[in-house]
Amino acid sequence: MTTRRKAQLLTAILLAGALGVAAYRKGAFASLDWPRLTLSAQVKTEQTPQDAIYGMLDAAREGKVDDYLAFHTGEMAVLLRKTIAEQGEPAFAKYLRDTNAPIKGVALEEPQPLTGGGVKVKVEYVFADRNEVQWMYVEKIAGKWRIARADASERIRTLVPYGTPVQ
Repeated sequence: MTTRRKAQLLTAILLAGALGVAAYRKGAFASLDWPRLTLSAQVKTEQTPQDAIYGMLDAAREGKVDDYLAFHTGEMAVLLRKTIAEQGEPAFAKYLRDTNAPIKGVALEEPQPLTGGGVKVKVEYVFADRNEVQWMYVEKIAGKWRIARADASERIRTLVPYGTPVQ
């Protein structure tokens, strides 16, 4: 860069700075909403039905029995508590980890409203050798979405198994 080019660049920067200061003093930036211009994390305030399902799956993957149970309600929660009492918490935690270990991915469809305020969500599990679909019925209890029941999962045909190399 030549000396002349450096001088032009420095002059342009100083002029832009002077114009900025003058505009600021005249109140040109007073109407800007400065808090909205700053980068801040958006706080998600309301849980969705999908959050409940993903939370349940995360708890199952990690073998966290109490957290897993907290995402259920109604008769399903009663049956789970009975199973935990019969098997013992360590055995149930192992069961949760073992049944979720082969899952490669999960896809959820948008919730479909049901009469009575609940929703049903189609959950697709991706395994290495197959995919399975299951409907989960989620209800809002005390402001939080909880899984009330789940249909049996159905195997669906996949044209290309997970992990197949691209040719």
